[in-house]
Formats: sequence, structure tokens, C-alpha cells
Amino acid sequence: MFPPGSVWPRVRVLRVFWALLAVPLASSRVWESDDFQDCTWKVVLNKFDRVGDTHMSDRFYDQEPVDTVDSVFSMLVDSPIDPQEKYLGFPYYLKINYSCEGQPSEDLVRSGHLMGLKPVVLVTFQSSVNFYRWKIEQLQIRMEAAPFRYPGLCLAEEVCSMSWFMPMPIQNGSVVMKVEVTSNGLGPFIPNKRFRVNINGFLKKQQDTVEFTLGSELFDLTPQYFVNASSRPLWYTLDQSPVLILGGIPNEKAILLSDTNFETFSLVELSIDSCWVDSFYCPQADFSATIYDAISTESTLFIRQNQLVYYFTGTYATLYDRSHSSGSWVRVLATECIKRLCPVLFHSNGSEYVMALPTGKHEGYLHFGTITDGRVSFEMLPKGGSLCKHMFVGNCSITWAEYLSGEYILLLLVEVEDFNTKSFRVVRYNMSSDVTEVLYIIPDFIPDAEGMEFLMMVGAEMYTSSPMVPKGLFFNTYNNLLFIWGNFLLQSYNAENYTYLAGFPKELSIKYLVNSFGGDIAVITETEEIWYLLEGDYRVYQLFPSRGWSIHFSLQMLQQSSLYAANETTVTFFYEDRELYQLVYLMGHGQGRLVKRLVPVEKLLLYQQQSHYHLERQGGHPVLSFTNQCPFTMLSLANLPNPQAYTREERYLARPPHILERSGFHSKKSLAVYQGLLYYLLWLHSKYNKPYADPVHDPTWRWWKNKKQDQDYYLYLERNWLSAGGVHIDMASYEKIYNLKSEYQLPQFIFLDKGNSYEFSLKMRSKEGSAFQEQSKLAVGFGLADPHCIEAFAKQEATVLRNLVQFLITLRDKKLCYDQGISGHHLMKTSVMVKVRGSSGHCFQSTHFGLRMQGNMMLPVFIGCPPGKRLAFDITYTLEYNRLLNKQYFDCAHPDPEMPCFLFRDVFYPFFLIQDLVTGDSGSFKGRYVLKVVGGGPTLDSLRDYSEEEIYRFNSPLETVPPRTKSRIWTTKTTETTEDGAFHIMSPQSFGIEWLCLENSPCYDTVPQSIFSPEFFFKVLVSNRGVDSSTYCDYQLVFLLHIHGLPLSFRRALQIAIWSASVFVGLVTLYIALCLLWPLLVKAWDMFLWKMNAVVTSESYYSYTTATKSSSSSSGAKGHHQQQGHLQS
Repeated sequence: MFPPGSVWPRVRVLRVFWALLAVPLASSRVWESDDFQDCTWKVVLNKFDRVGDTHMSDRFYDQEPVDTVDSVFSMLVDSPIDPQEKYLGFPYYLKINYSCEGQPSEDLVRSGHLMGLKPVVLVTFQSSVNFYRWKIEQLQIRMEAAPFRYPGLCLAEEVCSMSWFMPMPIQNGSVVMKVEVTSNGLGPFIPNKRFRVNINGFLKKQQDTVEFTLGSELFDLTPQYFVNASSRPLWYTLDQSPVLILGGIPNEKAILLSDTNFETFSLVELSIDSCWVDSFYCPQADFSATIYDAISTESTLFIRQNQLVYYFTGTYATLYDRSHSSGSWVRVLATECIKRLCPVLFHSNGSEYVMALPTGKHEGYLHFGTITDGRVSFEMLPKGGSLCKHMFVGNCSITWAEYLSGEYILLLLVEVEDFNTKSFRVVRYNMSSDVTEVLYIIPDFIPDAEGMEFLMMVGAEMYTSSPMVPKGLFFNTYNNLLFIWGNFLLQSYNAENYTYLAGFPKELSIKYLVNSFGGDIAVITETEEIWYLLEGDYRVYQLFPSRGWSIHFSLQMLQQSSLYAANETTVTFFYEDRELYQLVYLMGHGQGRLVKRLVPVEKLLLYQQQSHYHLERQGGHPVLSFTNQCPFTMLSLANLPNPQAYTREERYLARPPHILERSGFHSKKSLAVYQGLLYYLLWLHSKYNKPYADPVHDPTWRWWKNKKQDQDYYLYLERNWLSAGGVHIDMASYEKIYNLKSEYQLPQFIFLDKGNSYEFSLKMRSKEGSAFQEQSKLAVGFGLADPHCIEAFAKQEATVLRNLVQFLITLRDKKLCYDQGISGHHLMKTSVMVKVRGSSGHCFQSTHFGLRMQGNMMLPVFIGCPPGKRLAFDITYTLEYNRLLNKQYFDCAHPDPEMPCFLFRDVFYPFFLIQDLVTGDSGSFKGRYVLKVVGGGPTLDSLRDYSEEEIYRFNSPLETVPPRTKSRIWTTKTTETTEDGAFHIMSPQSFGIEWLCLENSPCYDTVPQSIFSPEFFFKVLVSNRGVDSSTYCDYQLVFLLHIHGLPLSFRRALQIAIWSASVFVGLVTLYIALCLLWPLLVKAWDMFLWKMNAVVTSESYYSYTTATKSSSSSSGAKGHHQQQGHLQS
């Protein structure tokens, strides 16, 4: 055994060389995975405008879409896209390569491409914590990366340097993305690899560089930061934190920060004031710049330096408004002396949590912090006084706190000092009722359990002289397993009965626990030893230092692995995808570097197991014979159901567009088209929440519904190299996948609705003997976290193969532990552990993904309404059924295909669908429901929501009982009502709805907006809450119902009738008068014309006569003067 210490010691190879020779003979199948070349995928991000720049990588901080792809789409004429749509793109590409040890990466990528290799990428989006703001969904996109040739001088004919590229999608409400890269099956064998590609909201662009907003990046990882420093726990909200942080760097206000789960990382010096507030109530022995506690959540980072607590909220435009972000570190609980921060690993009720334990004047209290959309608030608990007051003790101090997410329960480890004696107690505090209860008083000394693996603590056990020193608690919300840890390990499934795990030595002291929440626990001691525990088992295994570690370490040193060194310092341990990883600082040749490496738990256990061997003579030669303690030689799962119905994973397919390029390489324009198509696909998904169900239950149906008939034409253009822009868009390459098949392993978790069950078969092959003899040896057991909520049983099935035993495993919900909830909200966490007797720590299987332990399978189960289910108005069948029963159907004068009208005087028969967005199933809703009109208006612009009192008056059948207000909008002949009689309970078999619109209802006496009959828009709420016992789902649907042909009120109708009659009588009277007076009018008109003609004629005659006379007079006078002139002459 190695001496304990923070620095992992060097192992002498010769000491274990005999073991190295023995290991390959133990089991040849362990080394099958080594037959393949050691290759691995590599991914980096490139900005949209930097694609094609070699040896460049970018950080993931930009969250705004790119609008430059629309210009590329404008060139794609004669293609199935809609030219009227606005196409956007994502700000990043994912660049994919692969590398093998000892070979140049460029040569490998080029040869892989020539052999037909194409990376297939599965991107999984993690839903946001705040399900009130964002929809809960398990969204995945399966994409194929496109080959891209780098520009530049190349002596080869086709390609020198290339990579594969694909858009890196971003989804609103998600900042954590898992990227799994696999091969298409051609070319070299490259194992699947998963990456975390998360948005880093703590970066900003400063001119041409990207900087941290919370401090300054340090680029020199000097040994003084890590050597001789102890490891520390990595605390974060499970599966939700995009950025992980780690403090503990001696005398430096710096943290390690990573947005890739420490595949890459940065050392950041924080821009905090580092002031030291000392007072009589907050004693501080000394000052240090070290960040002691660091916790990361989805949006906010928390640190503790000395007694001060700070937080910093990142900029995440995909989650909340930018105004929620921090410009600098914010000091919180400024008047408090905080001795410890405690993490809350699970979110609940749309928020995340953190706890601060004070000392000094508020000893015995706890500050409970809530983080919602980046907003941080703290509340001091207990509300009715300190914990000491609740427990009726003199002095007490809270050492550790665990929050049971979703139950509003705090489990506290409390040190009590009363009557000069000290003791530790486990206390439960109910936040809702402010009630405290002591669950367990921890013994003062460690029990005497020599020679035993475990000891039940019943009060009659003997004790050693070694004191029990509790240091913390750990609670697994999936299996209700509570651990009390210190220099011992106590576990309990019900917080009442406790078991002492005697395999952990009392001479050691635990520093922290790391849980995979998949059945594995790593125990890290103060001396940096690693111990391992399978949940549901009582045996504790030592991983380091151990004989197994010596063998593994020596093998790695012989292979000259870059992940191991003779001088190592552990930084932290954490689980990722149920595998234990170690962040370790390696020293060699005066240089230090930080690496993330896998801790091969299964290999270490196998090496330790195979240390038991003996020599046997076979054919005259001595042969090593190893003792195989596994009760079976083969274990496999069969008859697994299709996973999507249980995992609720929505998956889309998006392939790159076809290019008309003989070399097969994409260009920047074709990659931009890929960006726009993928963005539009996600936009269709996000908008697929219409209350009116489409005729085809698929988000992509509307995208191609008008182009499907022309697909042969588009195919003709492609095959003749006539597609515009050199790009062909295949409509079948962008679709939703509903028929995923099982991968012959249990899913990571399942969802169960009311009474649902999950079944699969477990096959085992015995080592020797007849099947009948082995049936008694091979047995399957179950560990149920909540046996009153879920049941499990195994039924042995007949087999035809010798030595094969098969069990049918069934897990079923008991319909007892959940009421009703909105899809994906407030689910109950539980789990089932399937165990094969005698297999714990003894059975292993070699796969292409490494060695896997067999015989212990933990399956987390979520009970409630699964995500991805919704209620929709079945407008297609409703129209068909109403037309059939009413013998008629009249649409509005101006029909709207998205919202058909219904006639007021016709009986209305509504029908609804239960649509499963995951599996694509869409069937009639056959349960019971309550229908209410909750709003309305004569036009869409005048819609308003009704108050609770109005909703009651407008919908309740009690309005028919005096005193009546005459406010009802509708009625039905269905007599079944809710328990209080306030509302009707409807079903598909109910009588239809008859519209009333009584005189005090909002639709009474509606004024017509045109010459057509009055119309009204009803806002209808349909809910099955409290009336439907067939499901856990609380379906709520709000939709608009367009009714036309509403009757007018009697007064308005009479008024309109009088007006109409008056106008009619007036018109008739005018007509008759015209008929009677027309001859007289004509005669008068003729007389008038005659008189006018006479006047005109007489006036003309007078004027003519006068003019004649004047002319005659002038002529006579002229003659008279002429005569006088002649006479004078």
C-alpha cells in the first residue's frame, strides 16, 4: 500500500512486473478493445465568418443568430424552400477531425474521407431549469458533417488539408449541449465520443479579443498552484451548469473555469475586493486569498473567500433578459460571517438553490438562497428562531445541510453542546411548516464490527474507543439513500434505520463524496485515497492505493501514456456519463500540465479480483488458473422496448444539402444553406404549439406540404446538374424521427405515466452444470427506492438452450404517489436497482467502449406526466362530426382556414386529441374534462380575459338556480358536474354544447361589424384536472372559437325592425306618390318647358323687332341728310 498524501507516488515497475505478466492470461476478452487502433474524435468551434481558417478555434459566447445566410437563399430559385421566408443561421460551426497516436491528423482525415468516412453527430439540448418560462423537452438533432477543403496552394490534385463542418445549433432555453460524434461505419474504426459544448456567459468581446467578465485570465499554470494542494469537490447543479468552477488554489483569488467539463479550461484571477471584515461576532484567525468554496449553477457562480460570499450572473440571452446579468462580482450576505457554502445538486420548482452556513451572531441559522433566471435572493431559516430554540438546547451549530429538492425539506447535521457534552444529530426541518424533528442521534464512538462488512445500528452494538467525527451528509434523491460521513460511513434508506459500513477503516477521514446518481459512489479521504461503493451494496472497495492501481499504473507507464506521470497531484474527481474522471496535475521535466483522465474503476476491481490464482498442470505444462467469482459467463438484455416512449427524446434528422461539385467538397455558400435549413427546422419545432391540430401530426409537415408534388422536378434538376446555386435540397433530409430502436442497454432514465409499465428480458448463461441446477443459483433481486409507489417483479421464462436462464423483468407504477401535473412539471424521482445475486464487484464485460461492470443496473424513474404530451383541438374531426349531426355547416362569409367558424344555432360537438410529440402518436382524447369560456370579444383586437367571478357566472350550471343572473354563455344536456356542482364535466360521449348568450353575458346583443350577422370569438379553456383519473397529466388547452350568426337582443332587433320598416314604408310611400303624381309632374314639366319656350321665343321676337326698327330709322335719316346735301350743292 502506498503512503497517503496529496501527491500520487511513483510506482516501481519491477515490483509488479510479475503481475503484468499474469494479467493478459486472465481473460483474453478483457483486451479485445485493444485490437483496434487508438483513434479519437476532435471537435472545436469556429465562428461563422471564420470557417476555413486552419488551426483556429473560438469560444462559445455569441448567442445571436446570423442574418447573412438569407442572401444565399435568395439565389436558390426552383427549389422547395419558400422564397418569402426569412432564413437565419447560427453563429458557430463545429469543426470535426480525428487523430490516432503517432500519425499526422491531416493525413488521417484525408484518408478517412477517401474511404467514405463521415462523422455523424448527435446534439442533445438540456432543458432550462425554469420550466415556467421554457418548455421541458428532451430535444436531439442528428446531423451529418460536411467535408470542406481548406483554400490555399495544394500540390495534390484534389485535396491537401480538409475537415468536416456542421452548424452548431442553439436552442432558446438551453445553454448545455451534449455532442456525441460517431462514425458512419466506413473507413477506420473510431470509438464514439461525447463532448460538452456549452455556452459561456462569462465572456465578452473586447475589440478583437474575447475576455472574461469576472476577472483576468492567467496563462501560466505554475506548479505552486497545484503541487502540495489537496483535492477539492466540484460542486454544480447536475446536468444544468454550462460552466464549472473550482477553487482551492493556495493564496490566490483564482479559480479554474471550464465550459467543456474540463476537456479545456482557463485559470481566471477574480476581480473581487478581497476585503476582510473582522468583528467580535465574526472571529477570523487569519486572512487568505484562497477561494474555499465554489458552486456553479445554470446562470450564476458563487464563491466564498474567508467569510465573504460573492456571486456573478452570466449573460445568457437564450435564458433571460440581458439586464439580469452582472457587471461585476456582487457581495451578498454582507453583514454575515459565512463559514461554509453547501451545494444543492438538483433544481426544482423552476429554480436552483445554494445554502450558506453562518457563524457568530447567527450560529444555528441557515441562509437559503434561490436563483431564478439569474436573480438571487436569500432567506434566513428557521423562521421562528434559531435551530437551538427549536431543539430546546443551549448551543448548537449546523455543520452540513442537504436540501431535498421538491419536498421543501432540509436535512441538517447539527453539533449540539448541552450540559458540557457534545453530540451530533441529524435534524429534519420542514420549510413549509417551520417544524423541526430530530431523526437520529449519532453515537459518540465507532461500533465494533471487526470481521463484518456491515452492522445494523439497533442500539445493542458494542463500540470501540475511537470517536465518531461526523463531517457531512449526502442524500441521493433517486433512491432516498442518506449517508452520514466523517471517519466512518453510515447509510439509511428511510432516515430511521442506519447501517454502519465496516469496510471503511476508522483511521481514515472522508473529505467528500462523489455520486454518479447511477449506482456508484466514490469516497475521497483527507489523504487522497479513493474508495468505491456500489449503492445497494455494503462492501467498500479501495481503488487507490491498491494492488489493482499498481498494475494499471505500471501498464500506463510502460505504454508511455501522456495521461500519467511519476509525479502527480489530484485536483478533483467528478462523474460524467456515469464514469469517474480525475482532474490531475502532472509534473515532468520541470513542466506541469493539467489533464482530465478516466479512472478505470472496473479495471481496478478486475485486477484486484484476478490477484487470486493458482497453478494447474495441463498437458504437462503449468498453467495459471484464475478464480472467477462471477456466477454467470454471459449476461445480456433482450426484448427492450423502443426507447422514445420512455426516455421522451425528440429527435430530428438534418443532413447537409446535396452539392453539384464533382469533388464532393462543400463551399461556404453550401454550408450557409445548411445553417439556414437547420435554423428553420428548429424554428418550426419551437412554433409547433398551435392549439388547432394539423391534419398531419408533424412539425415539418407545413414546411414541405406545398412542395411535395414537385419533388420529381427538383430531382430532375439535380440529376442534370441544373439546380440553382449548385445546391439541391432534399426534403426527406429534414424530418422528425419517431422509430428509434433500442441499443440493447437500459436507458439512462425512464418516465412512467399512471399505471404504465416497462418490460425487458434478462438473459444469463451459467458457468457449468445443467440449467435446472443453475436456476437456484442465478437469482434476480430488486432494490426499490419507493416500494409504495412502484413495483418490480421477475418471471422466469423457458429457454431451449442449455445453461441459459431468462427472466422477464417488469417495472410498474402503482397509481398511488402522484396526483396530476403539467407535462414534465414536478415529477417524482425514484429508482429501481436490478441486481443479480453474487455479482457485485465480480462480473465484468469488455466492450468497444471499455470494460463494463455487470449484474448491477440502476434505472432512475420519473413518475408523473411525461414531457412531450399535449392536448389539441381536433378541428378536422370536429367539423366532420358537426356537419354530420347538424345536417349542415355554414362557414363565415370570409372563411379562415386556420380558424373555421361555427354557427350559433347549431349544436357544437368538440373533439380533442392527445398528441405525443415524441413518438408521433395522435389519438382521440377519451377522458373527462371541464370546458370553460375564460375570455372573448367581438373581434380579435377586443379580446379580454374574464375574472374568476365572471368565469363562474358565464359557465356554471348553478346559474340556473335562483338567484339567477342570466349570464350563461352556453349549456349542455350533460348532467355530470364537478363535486361542488360549479361546472359541467364533459367527455367525447357527452351531449353537445348549445349556445345561449343570455342578456348579462358578454356575447349578448353583439353589434354587427358589417352587413353580415354578428360574430364573436370565445377564448375556451379545456382541462382534465381533478376530473380524469386515467392519467397523471394535467392537460390544459386554451384556444379561440369563432362563432357567427349570433342573435340580436329583442330591443335591438325591434329597433332595427322599426328602422327597417320605417325605411321600407317610406320607400313604398315614395313609390306610390311618384306613381300617382308622375303624370301631373310630367304635364307640369311640359307646361313649364312650353312656357319657358314661349318666353324665350317672345324675347327673341322682341329683340328682332326692335333691331329691325332701329335699322329702318337709321336708313331714313341717312337718306334725308343726303338729300339736303344735294340741295345745298
